Amino acid sequence: MPSHSPSPDGNPNTLSTPASRWLIVGGGVMGLQVATDLRDRGQHVTIAEAAPTMGGLTSAWNLGDVIWDRFYHVTLMSDTKIRDVLTRLGLESQMKWVETKTGFYAGGRLLSMSNTAEFLKFPPLSLIEKLRLGGTIFYASKIRNWRRLEKLSVEKWLRRWSGRGVFEKIWQPLLQAKLGEAYKQTSAAFIWAHTARMYKARRSGMKTEMFGYVPGGYAQILESWVGWLAGRDVTMKTSSPVKSVAPLESGELQVEFADGSREVYDNVVSTIASPFIAQSCPALSEQEKQQHRNIRYLGVVCASMLMDKPISEYYVTNITDTWVPLTAVIEMSTIVDPESQLGGKHLVYLPKYLPDDHEGLNESDEDYREKCLSTLEKMYDHFSRDQVVEFKIARAKYVAALATVDYSTRLPPIVTSVPGFYALNSAHIVKGNLNVNETITLGEEKLAEDVWPDYEQRVASGRVATKSSPCDQELVSSV
Repeated sequence: MPSHSPSPDGNPNTLSTPASRWLIVGGGVMGLQVATDLRDRGQHVTIAEAAPTMGGLTSAWNLGDVIWDRFYHVTLMSDTKIRDVLTRLGLESQMKWVETKTGFYAGGRLLSMSNTAEFLKFPPLSLIEKLRLGGTIFYASKIRNWRRLEKLSVEKWLRRWSGRGVFEKIWQPLLQAKLGEAYKQTSAAFIWAHTARMYKARRSGMKTEMFGYVPGGYAQILESWVGWLAGRDVTMKTSSPVKSVAPLESGELQVEFADGSREVYDNVVSTIASPFIAQSCPALSEQEKQQHRNIRYLGVVCASMLMDKPISEYYVTNITDTWVPLTAVIEMSTIVDPESQLGGKHLVYLPKYLPDDHEGLNESDEDYREKCLSTLEKMYDHFSRDQVVEFKIARAKYVAALATVDYSTRLPPIVTSVPGFYALNSAHIVKGNLNVNETITLGEEKLAEDVWPDYEQRVASGRVATKSSPCDQELVSSV
């Protein structure tokens, strides 16, 4: 008996589309979410990840005896999609929620901006400038037509609403710290998306920021998620970079891995960075390949520093002094409990975001370490190098696509010209900034809106083979 997936009306007892073989290229959050949704639909799923472990940018590593995330991540109370995933994995009830503070390093001083009273006292701005800054943030939080903002540069829009003084004292240094000179090509939708997410992070009433984490960090989340998928017969292939995907006359897709092995699938969903998608599927049209190559990315060099003492009372210290070669200082142990999670130590992240072609992404570990430590010595009178217990540096060349002016109009299609080959990655985030919740949301929505309808149409026209498996009928009845 052929296996089927639940019908789109959500009734698991209504059988509709037969199952076939799917390969998900990339085992980051996007790949895991797409694999989860496909397995819920009764499909046969394999995930191929180039790294030794699943997780991508959310993967963890060892800092001495501490295991924690390579890059900094937190969950906001408004992040409903990741919280749904955690509920499914039985982890949401373990979430720890913490009220956070925000700091600024401006004019050689550390300043707090964690509530309205502190905002009104903020020394770098005059009263009029503070009102214009607050008005800009409030106005941005109310905008719904983000496409209108995408047609304007972020500099032009912020200068218009905040004024020259606020732009030059606050916005421009923050944009340069995050985007470098690429901020000049970035659209106003970038600042709108960031403002909208952070605005949702504040509780009604007191308006205080509440951030959360799962004990064990993303190492625990990934272990649970991968185990959940493996228990539902999803095949995991780690240390398995995909070299090429090529269509066969049968309508199937032949996938060649870096070790020279080949496997055949009916469908492939590639969630990796766009430059790699263009490289891995030669059969894509030249226009599609060029669209992928034209996407500009931000990369990051990020130090994880484990210390005997905390460096700051603020979760994030934003930096407006342009001499500081860091995007921000992230005191993770203002959220994560040092005693139960970090072996009594304090975890600080020191990121620097740079365009993907910037030579700074290749700076040696030794040079970046010295740059970080010497900078902290100037910023914090109480900081001393002998407080540092562990110091490791992580890099990623393709982190987030740059939301340039009219960005959404130039995106490559998810349903490609190669039947059964789908290109769905974080570059398709157009209504938000890159974060775990936004990535999960995109994977869920685009699978339902683009990938699945195309697959159903191909099945209906007889252009895709379907396979059966004894486990699928049991899966469908339990979804």
